[in-house]
Amino acid sequence: MPNQHKTPVILFRASLAEEDEFEACQQHFETYQYRSQIPENSVVIGRYSVLPYYKELVEDCAAVGSTLINSLKQHLWIADFHWYNSLQEFNWTPKSWTDVDFCDAPEGNFVVKGATNSKKQDWNTKMFAASKRDALDIAGELSNDGLIHGQDIIYREYVPLQTFEIGINGLPFTNEYRFFYLGNHLVSVGYYWSIAEKAEERNAHVPEEAFTQAQEIADEISKQQYTTAFVLDLAQTEEGNWILIEINDFQMSGLSMIDPAEMYHSLNAVCALRNLGITEYEPLLP
Repeated sequence: MPNQHKTPVILFRASLAEEDEFEACQQHFETYQYRSQIPENSVVIGRYSVLPYYKELVEDCAAVGSTLINSLKQHLWIADFHWYNSLQEFNWTPKSWTDVDFCDAPEGNFVVKGATNSKKQDWNTKMFAASKRDALDIAGELSNDGLIHGQDIIYREYVPLQTFEIGINGLPFTNEYRFFYLGNHLVSVGYYWSIAEKAEERNAHVPEEAFTQAQEIADEISKQQYTTAFVLDLAQTEEGNWILIEINDFQMSGLSMIDPAEMYHSLNAVCALRNLGITEYEPLLP
């Protein structure tokens, strides 16, 4: 395999991370803050550092014989919401529409967001819609938003989730967890809502059913090689089922309640397994 002996390194934008995460990363990986420092023959895992010029970063890595962990195609599979069509047949995630086909959606409640970003901190006014008319009004506002402008607008079926408390602007703090994966190997998991009142308590007890559902999804993504380094956000519905809320690029995803030292220790171990050539981890570094 051409990447068999490439060394994993981290390209880290420290200004977008907590200080303890940067320090933890340095404990376990060769860590660089500038793309000009990327050494030859490396597999580069970005942390908060791959945007806005992803394509150019792929090319810069290739120029020194190195590889970004997710190819441009794999990154766009996540960023442009292509994952929804790829996984739709499994019914793992709420039904979704774009501007092209939202006219076909039934009347109901919706969650409105950009393909990559949302305004969840303004849940009552810029994310939750009680009707199709409201959804279109929110979409119009998001199209002019500095963060979301230029992204496709996504209309998602609103599925009531198990909710522990309600935050500012009606934001529901739900039973939701974030799973970091390389291929089909779980790197780390933590409770999603770090600002919730009992976040520490919930972080200590990740439900087994959530693990099982996340692994099933990760196995399919890895088998099809849709992407390599990714994050799954799973939440429990009011009916008790676990559903996929979002897929994000590993490289741009915050840790939520995951301990940074645990995260980078585990990531190092997974990379080491791959470098040893263990076959089940072959998809990790395409």
